[in-house]
Amino acid sequence: MSRYPAEVDVVIVGSGPTGAAYARILSEQAPGATIAMLEVGPTVSNPPGAHVKNIVDADERAAAQRRSQGPGDGAPTVNGPGAVKAGDRRARPGTYLLPDGYAQAGEDGLPVAAFSSNVGGMGAHWTAACPRPGDSERIAFLDVDGELDELLDDADRILGVTVDAFDAAPFAPIVRERLAPVVDDGRPAGRRVQRMPLAVHRRDDGRLVWSGSDIVLGDVTRANPRFALFDETLVTRVRQTDGRASGVEVRDLRDGTVHEIAAPHVVVAADALRTPQVLWASGIRPAALGRYLNDQAQVVFASRLRGVEAPVRDDAAGALNETSGVSWVPFTDGFPFHGQIMQLDASPVPLADDDPVVPGSIVGLGLFCAKDLQASDRVAFDDVEVDGYGMPAMRIHYTLTAADHAVIERAKDEIVRLGAVVGEPLDDRPFVMPLGSSLHYQGTVRMGAVDDGTSVCDPFCEVWGAPGVFVAGNGVIPTSTACNPTLTSVALAIRGARRIISRISPDTQEES
Repeated sequence: MSRYPAEVDVVIVGSGPTGAAYARILSEQAPGATIAMLEVGPTVSNPPGAHVKNIVDADERAAAQRRSQGPGDGAPTVNGPGAVKAGDRRARPGTYLLPDGYAQAGEDGLPVAAFSSNVGGMGAHWTAACPRPGDSERIAFLDVDGELDELLDDADRILGVTVDAFDAAPFAPIVRERLAPVVDDGRPAGRRVQRMPLAVHRRDDGRLVWSGSDIVLGDVTRANPRFALFDETLVTRVRQTDGRASGVEVRDLRDGTVHEIAAPHVVVAADALRTPQVLWASGIRPAALGRYLNDQAQVVFASRLRGVEAPVRDDAAGALNETSGVSWVPFTDGFPFHGQIMQLDASPVPLADDDPVVPGSIVGLGLFCAKDLQASDRVAFDDVEVDGYGMPAMRIHYTLTAADHAVIERAKDEIVRLGAVVGEPLDDRPFVMPLGSSLHYQGTVRMGAVDDGTSVCDPFCEVWGAPGVFVAGNGVIPTSTACNPTLTSVALAIRGARRIISRISPDTQEES
């Protein structure tokens, strides 16, 4: 017998934070709806979707990361500052690289384009940074009558975002006090140097808990008898009947059997590269599908704090030595970068060897750069060749423009300046990470106000010309951003979920 239901109200493809957001909002506001969430990877943490940083045992944490690496399991990952600065083509732990097709002749490509295949998706491995977009990062056609901020507020709620997780970190105020005089002049209050909003909370015993999809799903979804999560399940295509969504075709990766699940609403939340892949394989191919791909070029640097004394380590911190916390230099149109300044062991990539004399005194600085958007930057798909899952093989077309190069050069100057203010720089010059390193891929199923061929979905995340098919994830974001995109993409998922609710719940009036 099939382990899948024959029919549900909503199928969600992918179990990352945005897919989980759909399940959460549906469970809260349409508790009678039946929901099937399908994930290609295995369950690697407990509860399902939990962040691997919450696994205290280092060996168990490493095993969970390896199990998330899908077809790339066993490949070497970034495991030290030497690998980072050498520019080796390696994935971060918990992710795997696109094996080929990541660059075309004469183009820059995305040499470290990466994925995670596990329950919780990249939400089991992310840095949990949830800054709000500012200036041109904001979506103008949603930024009306406070709606965008209301959606971001709700995204904060279900992600469990806070700014006080590292308030006890002894070096955090020092970092911000040193940055503020050279950053804050002329900025509005909300865009000055400040504590980074993080999807992190503390247990009663003081231990940090990093939000993954488990937090987004929440107790209400886990207690929902009409919700079910199926791991190790590949969605091969979205089915349509008379031009409308009618369900999905899946392959059970445990035994290779093929099944169909009927549903009038299908949400594809498979990440910014695999979401357009699923649509392409389904014959749903709007003109903009896969186009306007953008990643955030990442410039990194490291400095040793001056004049600080070694703090006492608190073992309740778990995998972290809480000292300098995580600080934020917000994006503005005049400063087209998003800055993350964090202690070495909170950094997603190792930048330097820590100094045992003053633990935590080395801080990593990162500036993420907004991309110059162009339709030619895209992920294309092969109708003949297939990937490790048997899906259409990807081909990345990606080129930095003259404006992109200028922004990166400016970021290199800025990060050296900021590093010298914070402390003693450890290097003579900053390092530009290989393209694709940010893992913040966007634009490939972008939202648009009108169907003019430059977007894939409408302002409610429903694919143009494919009623009942919704898309979710960072790929929906239509603007060029420098800040971490998860908060924004979850906010957009909330809007899409509300649209579905307006159709399946008799208590909710159809939105205009």
